[in-house]
Amino acid sequence: MNLIENVREALNSVKVHLLRTVLTGAIIAIGISSLVGMLTAIDGIKAQIAESFAGLGANSFDIRNKGATGGRVVQEGKTEKNYPNITFREAIKFKEDFASIGISTVFTSVTGTAEVKRGSKKTNPNTRVRGGDENYLSIKAIKLAKGRNFSNMEVRYGNAVAIIGKELEENLFTAGEDAINQKISFLGKPYTIIGVLDKQGGVGQDQGADRQILIPIENAARLDKNGVFNYRITGVASDPGKIDYEMGQAIGIMRKIRQDRVAQEDSFELTKSESVAESLEEVAGYLRIGGFGIGFITLLGASIGLMNIMLVSVTERTREIGIRKALGATPLRIRQQFLIEAIVICVIGGLFGMVLGIAIGNVIANFIGPGGFLVPWLWMIISFVICIVVGLVAGYIPAFKASKLDPIESLRYE
Repeated sequence: MNLIENVREALNSVKVHLLRTVLTGAIIAIGISSLVGMLTAIDGIKAQIAESFAGLGANSFDIRNKGATGGRVVQEGKTEKNYPNITFREAIKFKEDFASIGISTVFTSVTGTAEVKRGSKKTNPNTRVRGGDENYLSIKAIKLAKGRNFSNMEVRYGNAVAIIGKELEENLFTAGEDAINQKISFLGKPYTIIGVLDKQGGVGQDQGADRQILIPIENAARLDKNGVFNYRITGVASDPGKIDYEMGQAIGIMRKIRQDRVAQEDSFELTKSESVAESLEEVAGYLRIGGFGIGFITLLGASIGLMNIMLVSVTERTREIGIRKALGATPLRIRQQFLIEAIVICVIGGLFGMVLGIAIGNVIANFIGPGGFLVPWLWMIISFVICIVVGLVAGYIPAFKASKLDPIESLRYE
C-alpha cells in the first residue's frame, strides 16, 4: 500500500464508520471551537477597545489624581501618602500655561445618574453628564452630527448650553424634529441644546457614549458644591517627535502649580497614551494564555477520546490487518494507515470547529461592543497544525499496536 492508497482507505473508513467519525470529530470540533472562539473574541474586543483609544493619538498624555483611589497611594514598606486631588482652578491654570507648548482639555464627570426632561418627556436616570471645554471634542476625536461646539466665551462664563448624545435626541425628540436650540433640564437646571454628537456606540450593552451630555467645564464646576469632582487633563503635544520633551515641560508646569517641593515626588499622575496601549496588550496576552489553557484541556480530553476509539478500531479490524500483512503490507504502511485515519478525523472536526469558533468569537465580540467581522488567520493556521498534532499523538499508540500484530494470529481472530 502506498501513501495515496492509505489516504483513500482512511476516507473509506470514515464513510463506513460515519457515526463514530461524527462523534469523534465533534469532540475535536468542541476543543478547536473553544480555542478559536476565545482567541477571536479576545482579538475582537481588543480591536474595539484600541479603536476607542485611537483618537487620542500617539502624541497625547493624561494628567490625573495620584493613585487609583483618587489621591491615596500606598507604597510597599513606606508610610501611606495622601495627595490632594487636582482642583478645577489648578486644571484651568495648567491649560493656560501649557497653551504656549500644545493644546489641552480639562474635563470631569458630574454624574452618571441624571434624569433629563423635555416637556412631558423624560429619560431614565442613567444619563451621564460630563463637563468639558472647547478642545474636548477634537482631542477625544468625537464628531458632531449636527449643531456646533462650545465657544470660548461659553466655556469661560459657564453658559447653560449642552451637547447631547444621539440616543438622547432619539428619546426626547420625534423624527424630523430639530433638537438644536431646544430647552432641556437636568440636575434641576435648564440648558439649551447647541449640538448633537454623532453615534458612537460603546463597549457592552451599556451604550453610555450615546447617552451623555456635555456641558461647559465652568458650569460643571459650579455644580461641584463639595469639591469632590475628579478633574482630568488630556494634553496634546504640538510635535509628536517632541512628545517626551513636552511631557517633561507639562510635569514642570504642573509641579509648579501644585507647589511640589524639590526632590518630592509628583503629587499627580501623568500617563502617556502609549502606556494605555501597552497595558491593553498585556491584558490581552494574559487572556490569550487563559484561552490556550482552556483549549488545551479540552483538546487533551478530545485526544484521549480519539485514542480510545482508534484502539477499539484496531481491535475490530484485527483480521483485516492480518489480511493486509499477509498480502505484503509492511508495519510502516499499517502505521501510516491508522495515523492518517486519525489525522483525517481530526482535520474534519477541526475545520468545523474553526468555522464554529470564528462565528462564536465574533458574536461574543459584537455583543460586548458593535464592530466588524474578524477572521483570525493566525489562529486558524495554529489550530490546523494543532489538529494534525492531536491526530498524530492520539493515533500513534493504536497505529503502533496495529503494526506489531502477528499476521497469523490476526487471521485467526474472530
